[in-house]
Amino acid sequence: NALREKRPLEKQASFSNRDGLPEEKRQKSLAGVIFEAVKMDSMQKLCTSLEPFLRKVVGEEVERALSKFPSSKLGLKASPPKKIPGPNDKMLRLQFRNKLALPLFTGSKVEGEQGSSIHVVLQDAATGQVVTTGPEASAKLDIVVLEGDFSVDDEDDWTQDEFENHVVKEREGKRPLLTGEAHLTLKEGVGALGELTFTDNSSWIRSRKFRLGVRMSGASSEVLRIREAKTESFTVKDHRGELYKKHYPPALTDEVWRLDKIGKDGAFHKRLNQNGIQSVEDFLRMVVMDPQKLRNVLGNGMSNKMWEGTVEHAKTCVLSGKLHVYYADERHNIGVIFNNIFQLMGLIADGQYVSADSLSDSEKVYVDKLVKVAYENWERVVEYDGEAL
Repeated sequence: NALREKRPLEKQASFSNRDGLPEEKRQKSLAGVIFEAVKMDSMQKLCTSLEPFLRKVVGEEVERALSKFPSSKLGLKASPPKKIPGPNDKMLRLQFRNKLALPLFTGSKVEGEQGSSIHVVLQDAATGQVVTTGPEASAKLDIVVLEGDFSVDDEDDWTQDEFENHVVKEREGKRPLLTGEAHLTLKEGVGALGELTFTDNSSWIRSRKFRLGVRMSGASSEVLRIREAKTESFTVKDHRGELYKKHYPPALTDEVWRLDKIGKDGAFHKRLNQNGIQSVEDFLRMVVMDPQKLRNVLGNGMSNKMWEGTVEHAKTCVLSGKLHVYYADERHNIGVIFNNIFQLMGLIADGQYVSADSLSDSEKVYVDKLVKVAYENWERVVEYDGEAL
């Protein structure tokens, strides 16, 4: 009995008074709790470190899934993030390198001054230097028509929205306002506009004038901000007005009113006709032979600046291959040579040709005298085909 009473006491002593567990099991349970706590802490730290990565992956997957559906069906308005230039980024802009030949007419090719191609360049806005390298230097561009009253100065900046708000579309029921090659691709930062034609005049626009504009094409404009370019404002007239259009360059056989500053049937035109100057060739010959007489014919109504502009325009004319020779003797050993507008080309002496630029001082004195005699006796001048002579 004594032993029976003792065993329960010993058994009872091996239990913890706090949790009612044996000491050995209580220690094992405590170790498990500590292990679980450490494991949970490690998992929490791991999740915290993985959270940014997981957010990025999930975001990319959601964006990829949404891209398969039109934004209109989702009721969303697409607004891709725009690139914001950093402190080390260059501010880039497009710029028209040359001016348009004006005025413009419907159905006629849009050209640069004197019939040249119209070029667009990509510039560093800070330095004005052409950007020839990088993906931007090979960008694709769109050509659009702008309102003439988009008058922000080229040296100032404007937003993409301001530019887009001034884009002009064709009138309802009309053909596209601008037809032809409405796109171009830069090559080393430079591009040339192709064939472009206006199908409608500009009289229906608020400002009654248009501008041409150039902008980045398609997706490129959504990730890279390059400031657009615009031309000066201009009027587009119906093709009927082309009957009065100036020619760049003029032809020798053109009527003289095709020259700048000389209006058809205007005062200058009438004065020139009254003095036997009917064509551009007649005008150029008088410029060479007696410019002061021609200046007097036009009168004080033509300012010096207008005079210089008209003469400069006339001189862009392409000359024919005809040559004229005035011989000083019957055997044709000595003579002076003129081109078809009576401009001195050189001297023939004993079968040898000396250009006007190569004459010695004594030869120049002699040639000047021969030129004056030739102008006074032009009926004795012999005309040759340039190659034959």
